[in-house]
Amino acid sequence: MLDIFANTSIAHLDAYRNKVVNVLDVRKMKQDSQTHCEKLKVKTPGMYEMIDNLSGGNQQKVLLARWMLTKPDILFLDEPTRGIDVGAKSEIYKLMRLLTGMGKSLVMISSELPEVMGMSDRILVMHEGKLKGHIEGSDATQQKIMSMALN
Repeated sequence: MLDIFANTSIAHLDAYRNKVVNVLDVRKMKQDSQTHCEKLKVKTPGMYEMIDNLSGGNQQKVLLARWMLTKPDILFLDEPTRGIDVGAKSEIYKLMRLLTGMGKSLVMISSELPEVMGMSDRILVMHEGKLKGHIEGSDATQQKIMSMALN
């Protein structure tokens, strides 16, 4: 396992590399990691805390910070709230809404129907690896989704 600093920085190392002398700008890396962790309200004693010492929700936030540092236009989130408490789920949902409000696109994969219905503009229903249908989030009900999945 890596610490928080390494976990947030690892996906975006090339952006911190000085191409002339081929070294990393560690100061900038630390600054960006700290800023994103503060923005995501990661509860930690410090940036060098090992990620496995954090709660599940804070681990999720650190990983979200990792990918946010890459400045993606589209972010894929696979079961983003699995195994975390209700408070951390709420924070993750707020961050997802913030990202979409900034013009980012999110593709969320979740097996929790209430989560899918509450967070989605459009729902693609898949079952056994096959696309079974799609529905606008505002028209979605558990019955419609399950009916699509099973037909």
